[in-house]
Amino acid sequence: MAMDTPGGDRLGELRDEYQQLEQRLADPALHADANEARRVGRRYAELGPIVRTAGELDTARADLSAATELATEDASFAPEVDALTTVIPKLEERLAELLAPRDPNDGKDVILEIKAGEGGDESALFAGDLLRMYLRYAERHGWVAEVIDAEETDLGGYKDLSVAIKTKGIPEGGIGVWARLKFEGGVHRVQRVPVTESQGRIHTSAAGVLVLPEAEDVDVTIDPNDLRIDVYRSSGPGGQSVNTTDSAVRITHLPTGIVVSCQNEKSQLQNKEQALRILRARLLAAAQEEADAAASDARRSQVRTVDRSERIRTYNFPQSRITDHRIGFTAYNLDQVLDGDLDAVLDALAEADRAARLTGTELRR
Repeated sequence: MAMDTPGGDRLGELRDEYQQLEQRLADPALHADANEARRVGRRYAELGPIVRTAGELDTARADLSAATELATEDASFAPEVDALTTVIPKLEERLAELLAPRDPNDGKDVILEIKAGEGGDESALFAGDLLRMYLRYAERHGWVAEVIDAEETDLGGYKDLSVAIKTKGIPEGGIGVWARLKFEGGVHRVQRVPVTESQGRIHTSAAGVLVLPEAEDVDVTIDPNDLRIDVYRSSGPGGQSVNTTDSAVRITHLPTGIVVSCQNEKSQLQNKEQALRILRARLLAAAQEEADAAASDARRSQVRTVDRSERIRTYNFPQSRITDHRIGFTAYNLDQVLDGDLDAVLDALAEADRAARLTGTELRR
């Protein structure tokens, strides 16, 4: 019984690549380079579900062929024929989905930036709420989260902050932090009574979230001659100096004009390393946006302006409601969401993206 396998020639190439990667991972020499070992391991994990599903499909087809032949002589094999006839289309559909074009950054870790926007102190406090939400979500998934840099306000909010979130080891199935958080980029709007409001009136403010796949050395090469590095004294809430040495670092990438500052660490060297991490991620994102610009205007900028009208999601405290405006998702469990229970909305976004990709379009983010 001849049947076409989804992906045909491409599937054969991926199976060959999977075997080659398996051999490389068994070579101790590979693990002398931690970055390369992680890259190879991530690709191996990404191909695993494809190869396993293809193997299941091959087995099911072989079993169907044998059961069909036996059923002509023994009717007791007929139920097995019926069962396999039902299973095989499902395996074919799953394999076709796995072979569909996917985001090449799905296995990557991320650097997530949150910036207060309109709303003054209330916006900065909301930025802090978003930070805690993402930290709790990372904790629920066993990820490692590290605040790289943060500019706090007197009331305990944040004007600007950067946090690195990464998986422990190789992400299962090649599904890393980026695959889950990439649609968080945009303007998040909050509606509530601010702590600074004495008359109980509901205010609307916003904070911007920018999600960047964390770049590795193999992704972005930075020429030291393209950098201007300035040092200055760290400052705390209200602008007061919190350090007597010039430990804070500001790096300007001259060709692009991208500026990154970091002051959280105690030493100038540590701040420089953290700033370079953010710079690499921004340069990678800029390069990808430029490459994608011809195909998609929507991905040129996740946060054009931190304006309340440019929102992707609204957090309404009086109604305990969260609404994602891109897909019309609404839930009334705001307390749980802010405590890191984000999977329902992220699953809905991922499903909408999968459906869009299968039709050759793209979910806005």
